[in-house]
Amino acid sequence: MMKLYDYARSSAAYRVRIALNLKQLAYRVIPISLLDGMQQSAEYRALNSTGLVPSLDIDEQGNGEGIIGQSLAIIEYLDERYPEPPLLPDTPFARARTRALALQIACDIHPLNNLRVLKYLTGELGVSEEQKTIWYHHWLTQGLTPLEQQLSTGDTPFCCGNTPGLADICLIPQLYNAHRFTLDMTPYPRLIAIEKTCNQLDAFRIAMP
Repeated sequence: MMKLYDYARSSAAYRVRIALNLKQLAYRVIPISLLDGMQQSAEYRALNSTGLVPSLDIDEQGNGEGIIGQSLAIIEYLDERYPEPPLLPDTPFARARTRALALQIACDIHPLNNLRVLKYLTGELGVSEEQKTIWYHHWLTQGLTPLEQQLSTGDTPFCCGNTPGLADICLIPQLYNAHRFTLDMTPYPRLIAIEKTCNQLDAFRIAMP
């Protein structure tokens, strides 16, 4: 059985849990508490030198493939290794568009608002909790507004079609965090509609923190 080194509220780990559930793959969770600094331990750093989660140990068969870090790399590995159900569309353009939406979330929004950035703001820089929330809301708004515009012309239940895929896997954890930080979601009706559809599926619901 694969082992997922996981922190429940990590958006990146949340993505991988969704993907594993969509693929109906069995996995064992190894909790890594980011709040307690477990990611900085020598034991975990030996597995993933970045000290980040998630990490997926795919060496369940003793085939030497070992550890994969980075959520999108893990998800694409799973999609190639276990192709059903597919997480990317069939055509090159559609696949590129799906990846672009996923990367907007994973690379443009999430890194500015993840836990280590927020802890640096309030710790080393002495930013107040109110200022931290302003920071969080600013970068969420900067990222979610163009996503809403790009997806608003679509009439499918998910970001890129009639089945959930890579873009949805990235979107739902980010919206979960937006709700946690009490962002006004009124300007994003299309994103909220996609979120509602996704969260009706067991693969998404079970993956929630």
